Amino acid sequence: MKLRGSYVALVTPFHQNGSVNFEKLKELCEWHIQSGTDGIVALGTTGESSTMTHEEDDAVAQCVLDTVAGRIPVIVGSGSNATETAVMKSRRYAAMGADGVLVITPYYNKANDEGMIRHFEAVADAVDVPVILYNVPGRTGCSLSVPVVERLSRHPRIAGIKEASGSISYVAKIARFVSEDFSLVSGNDDMIVPVLSLGGTGVISVFANICPRQTHDMVAAYLAGDTGRARAMQLEYLDLINKLFIEVNPIPVKEAMNMLGMDVGGFRLPLCEMEKAHREVLADALRVLE
Repeated sequence: MKLRGSYVALVTPFHQNGSVNFEKLKELCEWHIQSGTDGIVALGTTGESSTMTHEEDDAVAQCVLDTVAGRIPVIVGSGSNATETAVMKSRRYAAMGADGVLVITPYYNKANDEGMIRHFEAVADAVDVPVILYNVPGRTGCSLSVPVVERLSRHPRIAGIKEASGSISYVAKIARFVSEDFSLVSGNDDMIVPVLSLGGTGVISVFANICPRQTHDMVAAYLAGDTGRARAMQLEYLDLINKLFIEVNPIPVKEAMNMLGMDVGGFRLPLCEMEKAHREVLADALRVLE
């Protein structure tokens, strides 16, 4: 798999009673395909998998895969802080037909470098689909060191990294390992163009949940050589992008989607609705789309 373009970090819509809204999930998948989204990432941080059961995870993954039906790539989040669980989930989603799996760093355990390497190698050795590393230390409390990324980038089934540390210095250090077999994509919407400028080939995007066409066009413009247009789009939407993280993701983006009439429902505890003052700030930022 060559990760290229805009992959949406898809929300999981809920009914008012908290159950998964599968009809809305299908609707969102169709909308993204029609809007130019290059790929879908289900069950990531934005998809609230951390508050769902394994059975619900499986049902969401199957729904997305069945709806998309091969029209664009689907990557499914299969990570865990327990290696055995990550292996089990990765095998299951590969068997369902996922085009790849997204595997987060094993949070809480604070593994050393060798433990990190063995964790990801265990997953990659267990499946026959591409594995995408997911580095997001702000959520996990741990990070992939540069030497670990270098070593894992050489594994034949580890196809790339979603980099969401927010550090352009770190991005520059791991960009040296980009090759035909190892891709770098931004995990931060406020750094899409900076990451592309260092050899990245795309983004796994929260912003794309509300602006799929704009996110696709930003990445496509840069990759086509129109860096001026890509830079202008990054700056045009930067304030809205920042407001989508005024509270912890995915609270603001789901609130924004509901404000835009997309009816994706609420959250599961411990996530809950935004503070009133933050809702007003977000609503004001959304005016850029008018």
